[in-house]
Amino acid sequence: MRIVVDLNRCQGYAQCVFLAPEIFRLSGEEALAYEPNPDDARRLQVQRAAAACPVQAILIDRLDGAERRVTS
Repeated sequence: MRIVVDLNRCQGYAQCVFLAPEIFRLSGEEALAYEPNPDDARRLQVQRAAAACPVQAILIDRLDGAERRVTS
């Protein structure tokens, strides 16, 4: 699994950080840092974090190469 975050769209609400702290973290006060290639065992956690993003800035790229935006 590959994660891509549109950092221009991200507003630093940090909902993803609360739901998947092993993957997403705040660097400084508002800069988001993240693990772009987390283990597939964390897929559900990452999907929930992406769905919680108020501005839908997180994309999850599946193993088959299909990219999709996760919406809540």
